[in-house]
Amino acid sequence: MAAKPLPRRPRKSATPGGRKQAKSPAKTSRSLAGDAQSLADQIGVEMRDLDLLRQALTHRSAPQEFNLPPNERLEFLGDAVLGIAVAGYLYRSHPELEEGPLTKLKAVAVSEPILANVAREIDLGRYLILSKGEEQSGGRDRPSILSDALEAVFGAVHLDRGFRTSRALILRLLRDHLRAIERAEHEPDHKTVLQEKIQERHRTPPTYRVLSESGPDHDRTFVAQVRVGRRVLGSGSGKSKKQAEQAAARDALQNA
Repeated sequence: MAAKPLPRRPRKSATPGGRKQAKSPAKTSRSLAGDAQSLADQIGVEMRDLDLLRQALTHRSAPQEFNLPPNERLEFLGDAVLGIAVAGYLYRSHPELEEGPLTKLKAVAVSEPILANVAREIDLGRYLILSKGEEQSGGRDRPSILSDALEAVFGAVHLDRGFRTSRALILRLLRDHLRAIERAEHEPDHKTVLQEKIQERHRTPPTYRVLSESGPDHDRTFVAQVRVGRRVLGSGSGKSKKQAEQAAARDALQNA
């Protein structure tokens, strides 16, 4: 159930109560760092308070001269808004599915790889406010930074325009990914789903171990095992170590 695109009418930032607008970082030909209005136009949301959106773009490494707190609190809020928007969509779209399959679909939909790809699709990296060191080390395209910033953007839109608008934005941006997940065209990230489940119960993350390799060099088969501490959760095989680990995580989820 895809949301209708939102109107793209640019509007200048309001500054309620005469609050001083935060300083914008200098922009280069390659970067639109801190240009909240351009990002608002890009995502099709008419923001009342552009400083909220600018804060969503501010990584914790950014220098203090921009007079903005980092985006971590907005990321916290946006993560919750994202979760309820995707959960509601899946609940309404799949009345035939029970809790377990719905949980797995949601975990893939809100996972870091999916969110980072969505962030790249809207060129979010160009707008981020980063320290020079973070930028030089590739921060503008780092999946963790992109996914966190996207969640912060969702949080900012939620605060500024409410849940209806934030939900519409989330479902519009994730629409193609949600459809692909529903058609099983995305390779499910079983390792991410398993890690999230394990972290709900244990402090120790799951670990993977390759038990064996067999076959000729051009057609190797790997067998992997996943554990928490000394407890074996599952095992699986594949044509690469990555595939074997995914198979082991899938086995662990099926045995849970």
